[in-house]
Amino acid sequence: MNRKIIEQKVKQDFIEAKRGEIYRYIIDDVERIIIERALELAGGNKILAAKTLGINRNTIHSKIKKLKIKVNKFKL
Repeated sequence: MNRKIIEQKVKQDFIEAKRGEIYRYIIDDVERIIIERALELAGGNKILAAKTLGINRNTIHSKIKKLKIKVNKFKL
């Protein structure tokens, strides 16, 4: 995703987020973007995606669950 698209997404997040929740709302979007990209590169393999990101497999698993990311769409 290029910088302009990300900036537009952040601006949209400011509009959509409730007051006091803007930071969490934006962080969730950024995490979703990088986790989905890592899963895409790893062919849906969560452990490989976690290693790519430099995070623990339990961390990626909990973030996938929290962000409701559909891992199957990235499997080869």
